[in-house]
Amino acid sequence: MRVLLTGSSGWLGRFLAPMLRAAGHAVTGLDVAPGADTDVLGSVADGALVERLFGERGIEAVIHGGALHKPDIARYPAQAFIDVNVAGTLNLLEAAVRAGHDRFVFTSTTSLMIDQRIRAEAGAEAVWLDEGTGPLAPRNIYGVTKLAAEGLCRIHHLEHDLACAILRTGRFFPEEDDTHRALSGENMKANEFLHRRLTVEDAARAHLVALEKAPEFGCDTFILSAPTPFARAEAAELKADAPAVIARHFPDAAALYARRGWQLPRSIGRVYDAGRAERVMGFRCETDFAAVLAALRTDGPLPFAHDADYVSPQLSRSA
Repeated sequence: MRVLLTGSSGWLGRFLAPMLRAAGHAVTGLDVAPGADTDVLGSVADGALVERLFGERGIEAVIHGGALHKPDIARYPAQAFIDVNVAGTLNLLEAAVRAGHDRFVFTSTTSLMIDQRIRAEAGAEAVWLDEGTGPLAPRNIYGVTKLAAEGLCRIHHLEHDLACAILRTGRFFPEEDDTHRALSGENMKANEFLHRRLTVEDAARAHLVALEKAPEFGCDTFILSAPTPFARAEAAELKADAPAVIARHFPDAAALYARRGWQLPRSIGRVYDAGRAERVMGFRCETDFAAVLAALRTDGPLPFAHDADYVSPQLSRSA
């Protein structure tokens, strides 16, 4: 297919564009910042540009990965999030309908599921998060606009029968966490593969699967994260004594971590359950916590990216 990939210069786009081409698709990359896989510089908020691209490039399907993200809150006003994340998504959906498309893949975020109560992690057990979690009450403009964009996808499925795959991705950014610095970046990322992280390669693979299978399930939402080793019945113990639960599943984890000078999480307050993506979409992340431990056993390279100096192309453009 001739695919329009938005956010083609971003962290996801630089992995997804080559995968799409390897699968035989012709990719048009659209981004506000230049990049190796970006053909057109511009914003999805520019409706005229979107319409022109659909006509000139004969676009047959859309993967909408471009957006303003949580770190952008400190740099852009709320209106910019509305313009890009909401109006931009609407521009793409309306163009897809006019072009007679049968599939649309939207990159959403698990962040929109985290209200202030969940973020505080004040309960007696870990919060188990799946696609049925709700009611949803995003705690910032990023989450609000991504949830609104999800709603636009659903409306266009109901009113125009446009198949929409909504992918709520867990964490896969390479840079340091902008809110937690108690652990090293690599240590923190490794811990998160237990309950809230995936590799960028797995995120890209999931988008490719969603593009191929979207017409089979109409409009559906999927959490994307490495498969957690935990069961819902362990939620209380995860909150009270996470190392004990981890030791039950991975007896040598503590020793492997100690050899590296890392720390296991003392408490886990939330778990993303990606089981539905496997059951319905047939997608399962290839990299999980077991793969992290396997690398530690052999002193091999870690199976995920960490780059403390990573700067998004958008920031590089504005510097």
